[in-house]
Amino acid sequence: MAVGEPINQIERQLKKKDSYSGPFFWLSAFYFVYCIRPEDWIPGIKNIPLAKVTALFAIIALFLGIGKAKRRYRDLPKEANYLLLLICVLFVSAVFSPVWRGGAFFRTLDFAKVWVTWVLTYFLVTNIERLRRIIFIQAGSVAVISIVSVIKGHSHPRLEGVLGGIYSNPNDLAFAIVLSLPFCLAFMLSTKSIPRMALWVFAMLCMSVALFLTASRAGFITLVIAGAVCLWHFAIKGRRPMLILAVLVIGTLLLAVAGKTLRQRFEALSGSGLDTNVEASAYGSFEDRRYLIRRAIEGMEHYPILGVGTRNFPTYSRVWREVHVSYLQIGVEGGIPALILYLLFFWCGFANLRQLRKIKRLDPETTLLAGALHSSLIGFVVGASFAPEAYQLFPYYAVAYTSVLLAIVRKSEPAALPAATLVRSPGWRASSRDQRPDRERAGAAPILP
Repeated sequence: MAVGEPINQIERQLKKKDSYSGPFFWLSAFYFVYCIRPEDWIPGIKNIPLAKVTALFAIIALFLGIGKAKRRYRDLPKEANYLLLLICVLFVSAVFSPVWRGGAFFRTLDFAKVWVTWVLTYFLVTNIERLRRIIFIQAGSVAVISIVSVIKGHSHPRLEGVLGGIYSNPNDLAFAIVLSLPFCLAFMLSTKSIPRMALWVFAMLCMSVALFLTASRAGFITLVIAGAVCLWHFAIKGRRPMLILAVLVIGTLLLAVAGKTLRQRFEALSGSGLDTNVEASAYGSFEDRRYLIRRAIEGMEHYPILGVGTRNFPTYSRVWREVHVSYLQIGVEGGIPALILYLLFFWCGFANLRQLRKIKRLDPETTLLAGALHSSLIGFVVGASFAPEAYQLFPYYAVAYTSVLLAIVRKSEPAALPAATLVRSPGWRASSRDQRPDRERAGAAPILP
């Protein structure tokens, strides 16, 4: 590389060398199919195994991508190893399950695809544009799912069963919405186009309406916490005070218009005045969850090392229900070692964000993405205390986004690149504090320190 070559030409060449569109296409396809679930609401394609097809090509792309990507297996961060170890522990747990070994094994095998997509994401998402594209797929897909759920769910209490798969349960749908809302807000704030901004506002309104219609108490609590963190990053630190007023006004209106069932379910927690079927059902659900928590703790006491096997707790519980605490869910089904790995994995996500905050002068786009990721992860760790979401992939992808973003920012720092390849732009002029002796006075291209 010539010493005098401008930085923009070097950046274009680096971008060209990193254009492995084939593997990244299949990675994007898998994200799209997983997030938007077209087979669950589009007639005619229900019997087409889109998820399996894209997963197969994603695995093929993994082997193709390892040889082409700039990052290698040795470059994987420790959170990737924690996730792999967690999956290995779950496989061992399945083999020795006291409940149902075959079911636990194949459910673990299905969950294991998260590691393939996680590694692919880290290998192939090597710039901000690709990271934004992947996050856009998740945020846009959940927005579409919310709109479809609201349209089709007018006759479904709490939108239950409107869609199949990962969105069939109202609590799971609410959880996915809350984890994706911060990304929608970040995209809205990052655009200068009025139509695009209006489109994101409409998407967030539809997502909020869908969340209130699910009447998920855990989803609402998660929304409040994640929303507060969002406002801290985007309104207070980002100096957008009107955003706080807009959120409070819109949130109050939505609660009044679409939150009747949600209010009744919260009122039922007291156990008194159960005048409606909704309140009686909500109180019964509350009592069931108390029993399930006790049963999960008992299971961890009896099987502390390997647990009862992936998704075997409903059978072990004797009432065919999940424990509504993700930490207990992974602990009783995978054992205490699995729980430790689970906590270490998500701790790494927050550690990545802390390292990002230590880097000075982040560009506005990176700052918005970091704030959205922090809000989403905070929402997860709070919501995980009230919902059985140990095997939902969105939280694992959020940690992948933090790892990728940190790797991109570190690579873009001037100190991380060879000094001989970085030169000032042609219009650069040395300041009084940045005079270089001899070489620059002689007219040679000034080299960055």
